[in-house]
Amino acid sequence: MSEARQILVTSALPYANGSIHLGHMLEYIQTDMWVRFQKLRGNQAIYVCADDAHGSAIMLRAEKEGITPEQLIDNVKAEHSADFADFLVDFDNFHSTHSPENRELSEGIYLKLRDAGHIATRSVTQYFDPEKGMFLADRFIKGTCPKCATPDQYGDNCEKCGATYAPTELKDPRSAISGAVPVLKDSKHFFFKLPAFEAMLKEWTRSGTLQESVANKLAEWLDAGLHEWDISRDAPYFGFEIPDEPGKYFYVWLDAPIGYMASFKNLCERTPELDFDAFWKEDSSAEVYHFIGKDIINFHALFWPAMLEGAGYRKPTGINVHGYLTVNGQKMSKSRGTFIKARTYLDHLNPEYLRYYYAAKLGRGVDDLDLNLEDFVQKVNSDLVGKVVNIASRCAGFIHKGNAGVLVGGNAAPELTEAFLEAAPSIAEAYEVRDFARAMREIMALADRANAWIADKAPWSLAKQDGKQDEVQAVCALGINLFRQLVIFLKPVLPNLASAAEAFLNVAPLRWDDHRTLLAEHRLNAFSPLLTRIEPAKIEAMVAASKEDLAASETPAPASGNGELRKDPLAAEIAFDAFAAVDLRIALIEKCEFVEGADKLLRLTLDIGDEKRNVFSGIKSAYPDPGKLEGRLTLYVANLAARKMKFGVSEGMVLAAGPGGEEIYLLSPDSGAKPGQRVK
Repeated sequence: MSEARQILVTSALPYANGSIHLGHMLEYIQTDMWVRFQKLRGNQAIYVCADDAHGSAIMLRAEKEGITPEQLIDNVKAEHSADFADFLVDFDNFHSTHSPENRELSEGIYLKLRDAGHIATRSVTQYFDPEKGMFLADRFIKGTCPKCATPDQYGDNCEKCGATYAPTELKDPRSAISGAVPVLKDSKHFFFKLPAFEAMLKEWTRSGTLQESVANKLAEWLDAGLHEWDISRDAPYFGFEIPDEPGKYFYVWLDAPIGYMASFKNLCERTPELDFDAFWKEDSSAEVYHFIGKDIINFHALFWPAMLEGAGYRKPTGINVHGYLTVNGQKMSKSRGTFIKARTYLDHLNPEYLRYYYAAKLGRGVDDLDLNLEDFVQKVNSDLVGKVVNIASRCAGFIHKGNAGVLVGGNAAPELTEAFLEAAPSIAEAYEVRDFARAMREIMALADRANAWIADKAPWSLAKQDGKQDEVQAVCALGINLFRQLVIFLKPVLPNLASAAEAFLNVAPLRWDDHRTLLAEHRLNAFSPLLTRIEPAKIEAMVAASKEDLAASETPAPASGNGELRKDPLAAEIAFDAFAAVDLRIALIEKCEFVEGADKLLRLTLDIGDEKRNVFSGIKSAYPDPGKLEGRLTLYVANLAARKMKFGVSEGMVLAAGPGGEEIYLLSPDSGAKPGQRVK
């Protein structure tokens, strides 16, 4: 037997400023399944994580709630920990970035970088809130768009016309925090000299550490040239103060990934047999893997390895990147009830249903995963209840009734057990490379074969015939053994089902290699249903509860410093002629793609009947997979003057509703409308 591997695994740190939802759970569930598989195989796999507890947003929310930031992050950590535990995500340690271990490591890494000449300083001019006494990030500045004159737009992008600009270009700027008029102020900032690591990063990102598509995306950024990274923020700020620099704090993204190391260090301090240096020193033979979403690739695959290199630590063995979660083919929506919190799901459904569905759809790539609620019900009921559990429920009664619950020896179908043995290496390989969907397909193919064989032997018919009792027992004993093998293969995904099956089978916790043997002359415990079918009414109740929950928790942003709630009032009345002057057309979205260098823009190529138009639209946050908009009809303002933008010329505007951010809804006509038709 080969020597056990030493593996340290992390998931991205959840921000301590809100609840966990099913989009978050996509990451933690897949990481947990991979770690459980490694442990099942006998490897030393350690899974650590932490709440990301620093930043202005934490400070401001705590102030709003009238508590300290420390109280806020403690409350959120308790909530997060309970949600993860109830979804069977089995961390070896769940810590916080606001910890003594993280302070020590963050300061130590910074000082090593500084002393090695990797830190620069220079003055930066930013907007400052004189009432709040703090510098303002772009998202905390609002004003009138300098391009289309739409009021109440954020400091870097207009959500109406899609224009991008510097915060200083806004007309009538104001602080989104206090409502005060901000002033420009200079401040000394600290920068990590990322360009110095460009050659290393070009080699490392092509070393097999990343999926090829991710490495290709990083190559675009690397080829365009890296810039120094601003790693400092000014007081007031909730975080760690930079050594020897009073009033200057580490930007949250500097100490967040160091939180992986800090959580492991905290575990090591409580576990004498673990050695921190054995995993993190430069020449470590241990493996370190990060599971992350595709929105934070730059932090993990550029900044993080460069920091580690500069400070004398080892770099990750692999960074496993995944896509976003959609529900019913669309971005999660509060209004539709598909923005589902982890706790809301748990109030209605078994966590293992979702674990299995995610596993059945997760491949190695970075494509988005769609949680189709109708398919979810059908797949769980068909695969888990109708195939896997069905084998045990079919066979257990005959064994208890006909042989006092004892499995007879022998093998009624050697060719079938051989097929299970032959499939095991392929299933293990699929788990190893995180192709969970392939693993589930191969496992369910075995379940189909087992069910077909049992149906062909029909023990329920044999039991009615004289002299067939031995055959009934042989068929059902093998059926139970095949069920046991399926449970072993599914154990990383369904740990609770495995535990209940182990109790029924009357066996110690199953290991991966147990699939090589069959139980014989072995007494079973009484059988009780291991899983029940999902009732569609429970899905409906969960969706309804999500609408109610989020409606109760949503608070509109304040319009000014007095705390009044902002509404979206009706515009001033216009004459019919003014409306008639707007040429609204039906447009077919022929192509939709990301705009390189733009945070919020998508580029749309529109067919309006007799010609094509190019439009830039600030809807990226609501449509992270732009390809899904292709082939869709929408409404288009055809006679809006073309506007030259940084990224090209935008010829008109598509229409959308919603408050902005993730809540943007592109308008579509009724079926039957044709490109080029005028809207009247």
